[in-house]
Amino acid sequence: MSSWQENLRIILVAPRNALNIGAAARAMYNFGFTDLRCVLPYELAFRKARSSVGATFVLEKALVTDNLPDALGASELVIASSSLADRKQRHVHRVLPAGATAIRTHLEDRKAALVFGSEKYGLTNDDLSHCNWVMTIPTNQECPSMNLGQAVAICCYEIARIAVVQPKLKTPVGVSVETRERILNKLLPILEESGFMNEDGNDQQIRKLRRFVSRLRLAPEDVRILQAILHQVDWKLNRSC
Repeated sequence: MSSWQENLRIILVAPRNALNIGAAARAMYNFGFTDLRCVLPYELAFRKARSSVGATFVLEKALVTDNLPDALGASELVIASSSLADRKQRHVHRVLPAGATAIRTHLEDRKAALVFGSEKYGLTNDDLSHCNWVMTIPTNQECPSMNLGQAVAICCYEIARIAVVQPKLKTPVGVSVETRERILNKLLPILEESGFMNEDGNDQQIRKLRRFVSRLRLAPEDVRILQAILHQVDWKLNRSC
């Protein structure tokens, strides 16, 4: 396995079918990817998938988490694999194979996560708010939704076998999802105290703020300055109460 392949994490959100989980894991291994995380999988299906022939290695080391931010961890670039259906577009949108080229270029020296939704519900708006952009697989418009295992296989194939590094497509240096979430969690109580937020917060507002933070493209030094500012503002607000 090449070092760049270790930089890609595949995340399955709420998978329900053991065959799909096993097929996804096997497809990953076919193309040299082994970092799999499952968010709230259907427990029986996940246990059954772990015994799948050809997928055992990937599934034995797969991590299960209760929420998407934990699964994303140190990833700097997060891509949602989604047909989007009739949803209003709020993200940068790329189509295979161009999307795979951008991912492959990023993976050369940085971490990324490719997120797939549940077979039944796809990705929610909250899931999408954690993502930097959306990638779709060009399909027949009359049948845009793909089987989960097949979608993982096509994406992994494009990234590993077709895509070529394009230095001009380099994404700006950014910070990890876990860092962005720490900034957001520090910012939210300040905005609530100031009256900016609706009482007790609002899911739509939080999603917009999460997307805003991810678009800031903060360098590590910028993060330290911003966190110090938020810490001081939070201290001042609490001291003034």
